[in-house]
Amino acid sequence: MEFAQLAATSAAVAVTAARKQKIALLAGTLRGLGPAEVMPGTAYLAGELRQRQIGVGWASLRDVPPPADVATLTVTEVDAALQAIGDLSGPGSQGAKRDALGALFARATADEQAFLRGLLVGEVRQGALTGVLTDAVALAADRPVADIRRALLLAGDLRLVAAEALHGDLASIRLAVGRPLAPMLASPAADVADALGRISPAAVEPKLDGIRIQVHRDGDDVAVFSRSLDDLTARVPEVVAVARSLHVTSVILDGEGLGLDAAGRPLPFQDTVSKGGVLRPYFFDVLHHDGVDLIDEPAAWRFGVLDALVPDQHRVGRTLVDTAEQADAAFRAALDAGQEGVVVKDLSSGYDAGRRGASWLKVKPRHTLDLVVLAAEWGHGRRKGWLSNLHLGARDPEGGFVMLGKTFKGMTDELLRWQTERLRALATSENEWVVHVRPELVVEIAFDGVQRSSRYPGGVALRFARVLGYREDKRPSDADTIATVQALSP
Repeated sequence: MEFAQLAATSAAVAVTAARKQKIALLAGTLRGLGPAEVMPGTAYLAGELRQRQIGVGWASLRDVPPPADVATLTVTEVDAALQAIGDLSGPGSQGAKRDALGALFARATADEQAFLRGLLVGEVRQGALTGVLTDAVALAADRPVADIRRALLLAGDLRLVAAEALHGDLASIRLAVGRPLAPMLASPAADVADALGRISPAAVEPKLDGIRIQVHRDGDDVAVFSRSLDDLTARVPEVVAVARSLHVTSVILDGEGLGLDAAGRPLPFQDTVSKGGVLRPYFFDVLHHDGVDLIDEPAAWRFGVLDALVPDQHRVGRTLVDTAEQADAAFRAALDAGQEGVVVKDLSSGYDAGRRGASWLKVKPRHTLDLVVLAAEWGHGRRKGWLSNLHLGARDPEGGFVMLGKTFKGMTDELLRWQTERLRALATSENEWVVHVRPELVVEIAFDGVQRSSRYPGGVALRFARVLGYREDKRPSDADTIATVQALSP
């Protein structure tokens, strides 16, 4: 298949609002992919590379050759070129990458170059989310959506599922030790009373602010994977050592890797990630044990297996509760220990891999700030035609505002319509992507924490920021200062 066809499909999906039409467009293209093209082609339609990262960023794309007049690239050729670029390393590799990238871009038309840029920097704006593409694979393969979703949960890789569904044997995809599966995720709850209103009795566990790890062991072979299913094994020898110390033949464990300070308290997330120190594993679930798959067993059963298998010092603590008072006590204890909150778990639930369902509910203390909107980006997909992604600024007492980050979360359609009209009236300049506005509109933002950041001038950024509402009763001079935000940083 020509690479231009994928670029055209992506562009068509980007301007299509209806989900069914997106699915039909994607399915039509998927059907045309040959066996060797399905994995890279599916990745491209999802807006990513098959290799995920190849060491190319915006700086490498500033001086690419002019586009070709005629489309000649195939999907296989593009994938091979990107793989070769990613494999380059050592002295002189950056120059070699630029040369190889230039050769690839020289063969690409203008539309193909635009698509390639989006893939390389992770900014393909088409609205082909995993759920949409999963349904498209089912339609292309003429298989029940439930079969594709189950295979995706077990494989953790839609590219592989598409390849087996279209040209292989979907039944061959089973839970396999050594092959990561998409982790189960928690949905937010307003507070512990809200969580206990939905799940009771329940297990309450501290929510660790570390690196999600999935550990596979088969005999002496150990593999450690991240939340995004990247292989971390070589980077976490201490986790590998703990896995090998367990009295087990084969196992798959879910947990968190956490950095600790000299006093034994958890380090901030960014320090755990950046300092490269010892990562101590804490496990909270077991998905497979000595040849037996456990993902469909109730959580209470899995917890029993976990407790018998993993010593206390490498397990996340767990409290069984049936009242809000008990849950609140566990919540306060987690915060006092330096953790970021708790996860409330349904004892009767299976392990719903790859999904953010109602069986796990996370509760964190809610922080809010009054910030000023500095600019807004045009939405895409369902939000096309509305200003969506807000640029947020804190007040500088010396004058002006300091940008802290962006958010598009927490907005209803009604709010999107209102803010588009209001921000257009405040516009000072705009282009096809972003509208810059006079800093006059105050918005209340909830967030989960503040972290240090070299990306923004204030040296800090908000984690998981979302809009609570606009505060037209407040003036920009009433907004929180950059010093207030910096004081929240660890």
